[in-house]
This record gives sequence, C-alpha cells and structure tokens, in this order.
Amino acid sequence: MSSSSTSTALVDVTMPQMGVSVVEGTVVAWRVEVGDRIEADQTICDISTDKIDTEVPSPATGVVAEIVVPVETTVAVGEVLARIAPAGAASSPPAEESLAAEVPGPQPSSSAPESGAIKASQAGGARTDATPPSDVDARSGNGAGGAPDTRRYSPVVQRIAAEHGVDLSQVSGSGRGGRVRKQDVLAFIEGEPAQEEPPLHIESPYRPEPAPPRGGPASAPAPADGLSRMRRQIGQHMKRSLDTAATCTTWIDVDMSRVEAARAQLGVTALPVVARATIDALREHPALNAWLEDDRYTRHSGVNLGIAVSLGDDGLIVPVIHNAHELSVEGLAARIKDLARRARSRQLTPDEVRGGTFTITNPGQYGSIMATPIINQPQVAILDLEAISKQTVVLTDAEGNDSIAIRPMTILGLSWDHRALDGAQAAQFLAALKRNIEGVSAG
Repeated sequence: MSSSSTSTALVDVTMPQMGVSVVEGTVVAWRVEVGDRIEADQTICDISTDKIDTEVPSPATGVVAEIVVPVETTVAVGEVLARIAPAGAASSPPAEESLAAEVPGPQPSSSAPESGAIKASQAGGARTDATPPSDVDARSGNGAGGAPDTRRYSPVVQRIAAEHGVDLSQVSGSGRGGRVRKQDVLAFIEGEPAQEEPPLHIESPYRPEPAPPRGGPASAPAPADGLSRMRRQIGQHMKRSLDTAATCTTWIDVDMSRVEAARAQLGVTALPVVARATIDALREHPALNAWLEDDRYTRHSGVNLGIAVSLGDDGLIVPVIHNAHELSVEGLAARIKDLARRARSRQLTPDEVRGGTFTITNPGQYGSIMATPIINQPQVAILDLEAISKQTVVLTDAEGNDSIAIRPMTILGLSWDHRALDGAQAAQFLAALKRNIEGVSAG
C-alpha cells in the first residue's frame, strides 16, 4: 500500500498491489466516514480481489478528508481510494460538504453510529441514511445476556462467519467500539474443535468431499447473477493470460509407484512429493522458473512455488510457498496444508499470494486424466498433476523382455509460453520431472 502527499497536504490511500497478476480490486466496505479520526495502520476499508479479501490500513494518523471510491466499485491498483488530513492539518475537511451536496434528500445526522457507518454518497448515492447497504442485514439477533446485537459487520467478516457457521453475536470484537474484525472471527474459529479439512485441489480422486462445516454452508451464497466477484475476476485474469501468452501444452505419463510408497511411509499426500521433484527439475531447467513481462524475461534463482487451492464455488486461489527449494517433502507438506487452511479462511496475507515463479495445479481429485492449465501471468509455465489411477503397462527388464503389469499412473501436463520457451525445453523438463518422480525414495 502506497501513499503520497497532495498539494493540500492530504495523504492518499491507494488500492494496494496484492500480487503480480492482480490489476484491480473492489471496495466491499468502508470502516470510517468523512470526518472520522483514524490512526496509522488502523483498518480504513475492506477490499476484494481475485486473490484475497483483505483490510487496507491507513497510511497516516489524522482525519478522513474524502472517500473517493464508493462501495462495490472496482478500481485499478494504485488508484486513490480516500484521502486523509494528517494530524495537525485542518480539522474540517472541505470534501465533506461536496460529497454531501451530491445526495438529494435529508442528510444523516451527527448522531449516526460511528462504527461501520457510511454516508449514502459513499455507497453510490442509492441511500440517504447512514447505514451501508451491505450492513442492513448484518446483525445477528441477540447478544450476550439476551440483549439485541446491534453491531454491524463488514462483508469480509460476514463471509467468513457464514463459511464456518459462526454466530457473530458470540464473537468479542477488538476493533473500535467493539467492532468485530476479521482477526476476531478467525481467532474464534481457531478456538473451536478442529474439523476435517476439505481436500486440496490436488488430492486423490478417491477421496470423498466432506460435509459442510457445522452450522453453515461450505461457502457464501453466490450473488444473484450466479458469479461471485472472485469468479468474475479470475475469469478476466485467465482471459488476459490467453490473450497474452502463446500457450502450448505438452503431456507425459509417469509411473507413481515410488511416490505412492513414499507418501505412505511419510504420511503425506502425493503433492508434496511431486512438488519436491518439480523443484529439482526446475533447478535443472531454470528457463521454466521465470517471468515474462512484456519483452522482459527474468530467470529466478530461487523457486517460489504456487499451489492452486479450491475455494468451492468462488473458484480457486494460488498461495505461494516462498523459497520452496529450501524445504524437504515433509516441510512442503506442512506449508501446503497451512496455506490451504488459511486460504479457505480468507486469512492469507498479500505477500502469500504474490511472487510465485512456477505453479502446480490439479483437479485430479474428481478423476480427470488430462487438462490444459492456463499460465499464471507473468510466469512462463504451469504444471497440471492429474488423477493417479491403476493402469496396465508394459515393462521391459534388463534383458529386453516385455511383461504386462499394473501400476499407479498419472499424466502430467505442462502449459508453457512459446514466447519464452520452445517444445524441446518443455519436453526436457518433463523428462527430468518423470525421472525424478520415478526415482523418488522415502529416505
């Protein structure tokens, strides 16, 4: 998140950069209104991108002078969201009058609730009271002792609560005026008995989907148009990737017998074993561990490995394991599990969804055997790990004799950018990865 001073000494609050592939974000709730005093690093608004939902901190202590972007408005990274008059500046921001003048009808009184309130002009001019549309139904009945719970909750808080079946009236708020923040809900969830996690995007095809979390659906209801904001933004990003990259896909089949033995001995899934083999292949073929930004091609010495994680109806997200080359199979397994859990709880930080140099994805849990994944820009390649299934194969012994056997097999698909690579490099990488996987050991 960046800030800069204007000619009137105001500090700009801008749409932060959430990752190299994120170009825009949507304001889903304002935590303040014009005229409110705010402290540096205090949350000023909630935003949503195709990667994460997060809170934007204030870059300075002072008074909110202007809210530029209404709720539900999508803007590009770097655009101004609001302006703050720093401490010591004029306490009566001129922007408040101009904002109020745009809204016909009666204006909210000075006695309007402070926490979560927002002027109608900041919500697009559709309302003339002090309650944002997103907060109208955000109350949870009675609170402690049977008293009505009159607190308001941001869309991010409501979404997390719905996904985990949390009664927000039971959650203590640590924000201003007792406001429940995202961290409060996550802490409340962590304090509940552990529930079985749904499988990753990359699990066995024979593992059934678990039941939704106790007391609530697995994900928030889709909007009336059938597509969530995240789903729409993912689609736009994928379309940009197809329009940008010269995408080709190469496949290779791999005997997973040693991976199955290793995962059983180590108590992990196949993914971290394959991930470790992939990292080793990338170190051998660094041309695939790279970015292509316009005409600038950059190879990376370290591997920041992106792992696709399903978010149900909302789509998927790709958290990044930074410096994955430094981790063992067990270390990768622990990091993947942690990132997947926090991804589904909307608990990822901006740094955890950016900086990836190579990505692994796999819808194989549903039994699919082949796919053409779309490259995660500005990366130059992405690996698709499909279902592991028993197949008949022909084996040749040292004397050249053939026999038929049953082996656990999979198909690996590599989509790569022909602007940066050629077919020989893709095939060489897959051959190295096949060699690593079929030669893996649990020791």
